[in-house]
Amino acid sequence: MTAGTHWWERPDLRYRDGRLEFGGQDLAPLASAGTPAYVYRAGRVRDNLERLHAALDAAGVPHDVYFALKANRHGPLLDALQATGRCGIDACSPAEVRLALAHGFREEQVSFTGHAVSEADLDILASHPGVHVNCDAISTIRRLGRRGAGRRIGIRLNPGIGAGYNERLQYAGDKPTKFGVYPDRFDEALAAAAGLGLVVDTLHFHVGCGYQGDALAVLEQVLQNTMRLLDAHPGIRRLNVGGGLGVRMTESDVPLDLDRWAAVIARHAVPRGLRIAVEPGDYLVKDAGLLLVQANTVEDKAGTRFVGVDAGLGIANHWAYYRIPMVAAPLRLQPGAPRQRVTISGNINEALDLLAEDVELPPLAEGDFLALLNVGGYGSAMLSNHCMRGACWEILLPGDG
Repeated sequence: MTAGTHWWERPDLRYRDGRLEFGGQDLAPLASAGTPAYVYRAGRVRDNLERLHAALDAAGVPHDVYFALKANRHGPLLDALQATGRCGIDACSPAEVRLALAHGFREEQVSFTGHAVSEADLDILASHPGVHVNCDAISTIRRLGRRGAGRRIGIRLNPGIGAGYNERLQYAGDKPTKFGVYPDRFDEALAAAAGLGLVVDTLHFHVGCGYQGDALAVLEQVLQNTMRLLDAHPGIRRLNVGGGLGVRMTESDVPLDLDRWAAVIARHAVPRGLRIAVEPGDYLVKDAGLLLVQANTVEDKAGTRFVGVDAGLGIANHWAYYRIPMVAAPLRLQPGAPRQRVTISGNINEALDLLAEDVELPPLAEGDFLALLNVGGYGSAMLSNHCMRGACWEILLPGDG
């Protein structure tokens, strides 16, 4: 494979004369300044956000977008999102609520959906009455209601059907999961809210993380089931379809067609006059970020060529924990160079600390720099200091704020 022919290349991420550029900038000088380093492009995040709005607008769907803060907490990136005025924040902890407010989002722009919400959590949420709370359990409804009547809330429904990049990332399915109120207890949840003076204005569901074009049939089924509940309770005028919209991670992935996705939602929401909320995380930031690493150990072991780099699962756990592949791209590419199969290993003393397995790359030498692509979501946000190797840089490309 030669320069300019990689499936993942696009105008703002491509090889030019053998140099990998992101946002028109050669990545090698950034890597030389220090690795590991996450590099983000706010322009790509804004483009992704606008594509989402455009698809829903074209389908005639009244809607609100909330960025799933757990995907990426980098302050300059949050500032860039806030400056658009085009999205709010989906928070899943009181600390995330406070972070959103610290970056200029108003309480009314914050939607909270959490599990195992403690008394201390509820005290903090009660002190922010403008934050919309989606209750994940009847227990949460009862304990929030005791802190004051009149609050407008949502109820998170467990749809019983899941979709995601793989089974590890499905939030519902045949096996009971911890998320949401199951339909057979929905009336009980409504009664608990009414008895405490809470106003249920939203039904929320989330099917999983990273679903793509081949999962639209699942979304269709979930919406059909959800409409039966909403038709029985016409006072609920808002439907939050959660997040989970995925991005293409391999050449064989079926990319999510936003127009088809929006059309599925419109078919159910528009005739009923529902307002839709959506909570994208990965869809906004995953392909807007990459991780720069340096190879330090290249060695053949039992027939496998291992390329050891200066980052591990504490910095990028996508493959080790979730089996989500990361594309590895050398920062310097020689046209026509032969390719070989390698496994990229991290610097953590755990057998599962692999960043990529059996991938085809040009020959790599110790000291070479690589970019791991599509890691802008659930990368730095999930840092751990295991083996005391959790330090990394985060960089928003200059002029891209």
